[in-house]
Amino acid sequence: MSKIVLMAGGTGGHLFPAMALAQELHRNGHEVYLMSDSRVDAFGQGFPAKEIHVVPSATPSISHPIKFIKAGFTIVKGIFIAWRKLSKIKPDVVVGFGGYPVFPPLLAASLMGIPSILHEQNAVLGRANRALARFADALALSFEFTSFADRFRLDQVVTGNPVRDRVIQTAKTISYSKLKKTDKIKLLVFGGSQGARVFSDLVPEAIALMDKDLRKRLDIVQQCRTEDLERVASSYAKAKVNVELAAFFTDLPERMGQSHLVIARSGASSVAELTVLGRPAILIPLPSSLDGDQANNAAFIEASGGGWLLEQASISPLSLAKQLQTLFNEPEILNDAAKNAKLLAQPDAVIKLAKLVEKYSKL
Repeated sequence: MSKIVLMAGGTGGHLFPAMALAQELHRNGHEVYLMSDSRVDAFGQGFPAKEIHVVPSATPSISHPIKFIKAGFTIVKGIFIAWRKLSKIKPDVVVGFGGYPVFPPLLAASLMGIPSILHEQNAVLGRANRALARFADALALSFEFTSFADRFRLDQVVTGNPVRDRVIQTAKTISYSKLKKTDKIKLLVFGGSQGARVFSDLVPEAIALMDKDLRKRLDIVQQCRTEDLERVASSYAKAKVNVELAAFFTDLPERMGQSHLVIARSGASSVAELTVLGRPAILIPLPSSLDGDQANNAAFIEASGGGWLLEQASISPLSLAKQLQTLFNEPEILNDAAKNAKLLAQPDAVIKLAKLVEKYSKL
């Protein structure tokens, strides 16, 4: 049995692949610990770790000198705290899943001579991982061609992006239901851990512009921010559309599995889960994502025929309404996209990553 510390930022995009790895490592008899930031309290529920440790961290911003200095002090404080915690745990290896919250604990591990692995979920090596790669022993990649990865000389292995057990189980038990022209249409809309405001503004208006006959067939599940729930519910009521709204769905994998089409951001975890489940999606990348990582993820799906990339700046309710009508009136397009998305799946990613971790835990 090895002691393994996983390090991840406190959002779903980083925690979900870390959770998948923790589940696999538990099955293999290892002892798992998690280090994250304060957000883990909200999004890390049910994480299978012996202990969860919160380590102070901050995102440095060169454009704001005062904030940059404050961030530096916070990171140094985090390194000392992580050092103390790692000294007590005595891990055989640590694994970082990107984001600046990984900075302090992974630097502490490097200074202590503990083997370390970085995992990159996106098609672009993130800035935090770029900064940390020189201190790591290995880099696990989700895409064979990952921008910026070739800049670093370390052990690089393409493992894919792990998905949670719940997603794997859903993929095994719920097949894609081919849409027929008289069927109920199940549409799922979500925008990350807390929903996306643009979807609250855009999707209900687009649905209202669709033909009445199509609106009657719609069964919509949409994740919204709490402050948007009332107005979104009102919009759908006016359009006479059946909808279920919530700020957060704990059973999102099952909801994805039951859908004919998904509208979502193109974060790495969402994309990985959509491919394992084999569900077609309209992907609207977060415009502010650093280095366009979400745009690259969505472009990969679109190029493979598993979905459609729409830029937030150019999309309108009318253009979205037209695309939805086309897809729902010609269901074979959706059925083909579902097949193509499934072809991209890497359901054994967690096994490959666990083997890499076990290799370094024995050094």
